[in-house]
Amino acid sequence: MIQVIQQGLMDTIQDAGRYGYQHLGINPGGAMDRIALAVANSLVGNDIYEAAIELHFPASAFLFETDAMIALSGADFGAVINGRPLDINRPVLVGRQTVLRFGKPVSGARCYLAVRGGLALQPWLGSYSTHLKAVAGGLEGRSLKKNDRLHFKAENIPLSWLRGKEAVALPWTADVNHLYPTKNLIHTLPGSQWDLLQEEARRQFTTAAFTLTEQSDRMGFRLNGPPLDIQPREEQLSAGITRGTIQLLPDGQLIILMADHQTTGGYARLAHVITADMPALAQHMPHQELHFSMTDGKIAQAMLWKQEQDLLLLQNACKLRLEEWQQQQPA
Repeated sequence: MIQVIQQGLMDTIQDAGRYGYQHLGINPGGAMDRIALAVANSLVGNDIYEAAIELHFPASAFLFETDAMIALSGADFGAVINGRPLDINRPVLVGRQTVLRFGKPVSGARCYLAVRGGLALQPWLGSYSTHLKAVAGGLEGRSLKKNDRLHFKAENIPLSWLRGKEAVALPWTADVNHLYPTKNLIHTLPGSQWDLLQEEARRQFTTAAFTLTEQSDRMGFRLNGPPLDIQPREEQLSAGITRGTIQLLPDGQLIILMADHQTTGGYARLAHVITADMPALAQHMPHQELHFSMTDGKIAQAMLWKQEQDLLLLQNACKLRLEEWQQQQPA
């Protein structure tokens, strides 16, 4: 069991999301960075999309009331266990009464904390993800707050694995660089209103730098860049939208819809971020620059296929290393 002893900015329970309800106005939600969620879970031997804690800085502090195996992936928030630095992308055994804190944002925007075996929660519409607007899923449909307790689905690890230590980092890490094919270059596909962009605006879309504003969150990333112009300037009919849709706001600026996006929208849909680039995009911070590159469906599909293959290889490697390590431990 984990207890929240210090409340973070906005930390929630997330898994892969809930699908099949968008026609009812319920967005899929889920982890902003599906790759980091999958890596953290793989490191502790879980299903890759088991529910985990999505952390934003400043992040919550946690007291482990029972022994556990954990892993962090995604952003590096300078994690420490009882004051000792804790690597991300590495499985770690933590003993009861140890405290996990996060000291400073080193890189990235979202960190994922997975525990071996998963968290004991009640699903809503087939998912454990927190839906803040519906006040459902996760823990009471809200972000974590001080004194919350999260129970494990089952006993996490045998006491003998710790060998009397507060924490034990297992002797391997996951190389995740190849799972994020791009950093600041975001590949896109043309949207249904792409052709409404003026020629100069199309050129600016693929050559100018855009910056995330402070108004960026799980619903959408607002960008600051050269105002783009479309013709004719008329209101669009509301239509279904999805994560990664790039819409043009009335002031000529762009917004990229993220995990908690609305289900329909009337702003012009200029483009869509390809699925393979969404994890890298999710780790962008306010004031960070990004550039767009237009691609086609064939390349987007190939990039996603390669990413999924690499993720499967990493998952299998983690499983093998964990099994080999367990066999070496005392009964």
